[in-house]
Amino acid sequence: MTLLQQTLSPDTLQTAKAASFELFEKLSSKFFIRLFIDLASVFVLIRLIFYRNYKKADQYLTFFAFNLVIFLITYLLNKVEMSMGAAFGLFAVFSMLRYRTESISTKDMTYLFLVIAIGLLSAISKGGWDELALLNGIILLLTFLLESNWLIKKEFTKMIQYEKIELILPEKRQELMQDLKNRTGLNIHRVEIQEIDFLKDATRMIVYYYE
Repeated sequence: MTLLQQTLSPDTLQTAKAASFELFEKLSSKFFIRLFIDLASVFVLIRLIFYRNYKKADQYLTFFAFNLVIFLITYLLNKVEMSMGAAFGLFAVFSMLRYRTESISTKDMTYLFLVIAIGLLSAISKGGWDELALLNGIILLLTFLLESNWLIKKEFTKMIQYEKIELILPEKRQELMQDLKNRTGLNIHRVEIQEIDFLKDATRMIVYYYE
């Protein structure tokens, strides 16, 4: 450390400090306001809506990292004159991003799409902070309503293996439904047969239920 201080002259250190301050001066208050609105919107979306409904904390890093990186990249690119077609093209590229190492559920992909959209919207919106907050608020409100039971009753699914293959006949559908309700304790209202194994006298089905 002493050798480094001896190597760097006072003029060099002063120039480095000036360059650092100049970098922060180039980032206007508009940038920090947009960044705050963006991160606040994603926090509400992920912590108060996504986690509340699905209790999955393993996606926090994914959602926040995607949003932050996309916001920063898009904000910097937005300093260059960019056409509407280029903006939509950039949105399409980010929307197609997904992991190849493991499959992502439809719900997770939907929320990933939303954090990408919020990041892009926060970076390229031409309006003021109030307009940006309103647009993000509309996205959050609509997502909250769709995830609640206010607009439509939420339907859940489970994949189960079922051994009473004789009950899958159409005329015994009510008996099948009652047996599934008694054995699972779920409010099942319909079933969908996926596979039938006559060698093992078993079937694989999806049950649909309300909570």
